[in-house]
Amino acid sequence: MSSANGNPVRVGVFGLLGSGNLGNDGSLEAVLGYLRAAHPEAAVDALCGGPGVVTARYGIPATRLHWYRGEYRTASRAGAIAGKGVGKLADVFRTAAWVRRHDVVIVPGMGVLEATLPLRPWGFPYSLFLLCAAGRLFGTRVALVGVGAAAIGSRPTRALVRWSARLAAYRSYRDEQSRDAIRAMGVDTARDEVCPDLAFSLPAPPASAPRSGPPGPVCVGVMDFHGGDDDRARAGEIHRRYLDGTIRFVRALAEEGRPVRLLTGDEADGAVVDAILEAVDSPLVTAAGAASLADLMREAAAADTVVATRYHNLICALKAGTPALALSYAAKSDALMARMGLDEYCHPAREVDPGRLLEQFRSLERRSAELRRTLAERNLAAARGLEEHFTALTEAVFPPSPAAGRTPTPTHALRETP
Repeated sequence: MSSANGNPVRVGVFGLLGSGNLGNDGSLEAVLGYLRAAHPEAAVDALCGGPGVVTARYGIPATRLHWYRGEYRTASRAGAIAGKGVGKLADVFRTAAWVRRHDVVIVPGMGVLEATLPLRPWGFPYSLFLLCAAGRLFGTRVALVGVGAAAIGSRPTRALVRWSARLAAYRSYRDEQSRDAIRAMGVDTARDEVCPDLAFSLPAPPASAPRSGPPGPVCVGVMDFHGGDDDRARAGEIHRRYLDGTIRFVRALAEEGRPVRLLTGDEADGAVVDAILEAVDSPLVTAAGAASLADLMREAAAADTVVATRYHNLICALKAGTPALALSYAAKSDALMARMGLDEYCHPAREVDPGRLLEQFRSLERRSAELRRTLAERNLAAARGLEEHFTALTEAVFPPSPAAGRTPTPTHALRETP
């Protein structure tokens, strides 16, 4: 698609991309798939956390999100504090200059309007506010596409999130409760849409053939979990309880002779994997070296069952059609499981009870055949929902083409194979 003046439309993608979080990168991959199918002539680049990774993996030019390279390290020395302060000022001008060069900027998925994990207002919320304010100032359409939102306790963070949402030209959410949370902050959401998570538009791995004989492998997706932004005072206690409960659950599976594959979704999760491997010390328990959501889907497809904490670990299991049990740390996981027909298979990550978790796990396995059929139906519905959503996004955000023809819907990129 070309802009009104006949030049290729200039599209930027923005976020903590290429920074070690597989869910964020999967959301980027989904949006790039949409752009390449529906807007193949668009000139695409990124302002992101890991520009080298994004360029190497996805083949688009990328610029570092922050001027100060130590942005996400705790600043204790005077020089580091001063560097962060200078960086905040420099980022005002850097972000504005980047935004001004684009017709459209897309923030692809991610929980950019929530604080379900520890978050400081002057970190990403500040960056998102700069983006949306610059978009409004220069007439660049900033689209928050399929994002997550939640109630936020911190007043400064909540104010930045509220203003970012207000200033964006387009908003859609990955679940109803995200839209409700933004409405509760005082933002008019009457025209905002809800769609399935963007990762449901990614290709699914081939379905595994039905197995006979002894029970097969179990994938356990772990997380470096310390609670949310309001749990900082209890972070150590929450982490110990989560880790202890997860270790006891994995040990019980190994003692029953079940092979267990440990999955992660962020570089920070490696420490949890190491702790479990050391505590359980069984050849049946191994770590998967997944580097993308596609890798996670392949692991999930090869398993009988998945038990996972991270949101996009769950999505990979569900997308692969494998029954999953959520170690839920936020309402978004409960909403996802309900949408996919597995709402009774949620367990609180803050209060892992190995005995109760095993009961839920065994119930899930007894219903495996039934739930696999349910997931096949829900995945088709999710693919159709995203197909419609991307069409609506094109109509709402992209400049009209000089040609009278309608932009084709990228059905070949999104439709599931029955």
